[in-house]
Amino acid sequence: MGEFDLEQHHLHLLVLACEALDRGADAREALAKHGSTFIDRYNQPRARPEVAIARDASIQFARLLRELGLDVEGPTESPRPPRVVPGSHRRKGV
Repeated sequence: MGEFDLEQHHLHLLVLACEALDRGADAREALAKHGSTFIDRYNQPRARPEVAIARDASIQFARLLRELGLDVEGPTESPRPPRVVPGSHRRKGV
């Protein structure tokens, strides 16, 4: 395992990433205990709030880790794939 020389703003990002990881773990624990749905007042199944919390925490964690750039090996290509614009494959005027 390597050592990293982190600046203050990197430490802040690392703390935020750890908090997101904890939030996601708490949400997954609640989902394991209660299931992913509940019945609302209209007797309809609804996703539990923990589903969105776990999803959002996972996305936030991944983005923060990417922002930290702690990979030991450098990226093989650009750090992000090219942006895909919907409908950009069509020719204009057709």
